[in-house]
Amino acid sequence: MTQHIVSGGPQVVDAESFSALTNVSRETLDRLLTYEALLRKWQKSINLVSAATLPELWRRHMLDSAQLAGLAPESARRWIDLGSGGGFPGLVIAILLRERPGFHMHLVESDQRKCVFLREVARVTDAPVTVHAARIETFAEGVEPADVVSARALAPLDRLFGWAAPLFGPDTIGLFLKGQGVQDELTLARESWIFDAELSPSQSDPQGSVLKVRGLHGPDGKSRA
Repeated sequence: MTQHIVSGGPQVVDAESFSALTNVSRETLDRLLTYEALLRKWQKSINLVSAATLPELWRRHMLDSAQLAGLAPESARRWIDLGSGGGFPGLVIAILLRERPGFHMHLVESDQRKCVFLREVARVTDAPVTVHAARIETFAEGVEPADVVSARALAPLDRLFGWAAPLFGPDTIGLFLKGQGVQDELTLARESWIFDAELSPSQSDPQGSVLKVRGLHGPDGKSRA
């Protein structure tokens, strides 16, 4: 079921306020709590997220990721998350949408240790996830288009689009979490790429935004490499 994030509500500071804002089921919240516990345990030996953000994990990471679920079409089944790191946003979305028939999340991450972590969380939470331990360029070779491609804090848009374009088909949507410099990134990206873009305010960061991209292709008119 698609989770709808409501703006203007109480600030998310913990799991309960996250649940109140997103209206997730108790079962889904329990899976996210399991994810949180594993992340805090593994964080001691692997740098999964910035240590400074741990006190605000439910806003900075869980809510930041969860908002994408409500921006994707309900018909989305094949989702590819690039540079998944500690699992944000892809693993959170997979847990939120695990009951959607046919839904599957592909997490692409080149760091082998992070891949081990992602697989463990997916196993314990029974999330519909495949973890690909590969560089994005290698993974994208010959892969069928996704319904949704996502990424968070991975690269400037001109470079990110180069990785994402081979995964785009005619109906693919890109959902990218960006910071306050997104307008400059869009200007630069338009020098090399053709696309339709729509910006939405971030629900987790007053200076951030979510960029929704459609019709991504290069000047030659081709989206796939």
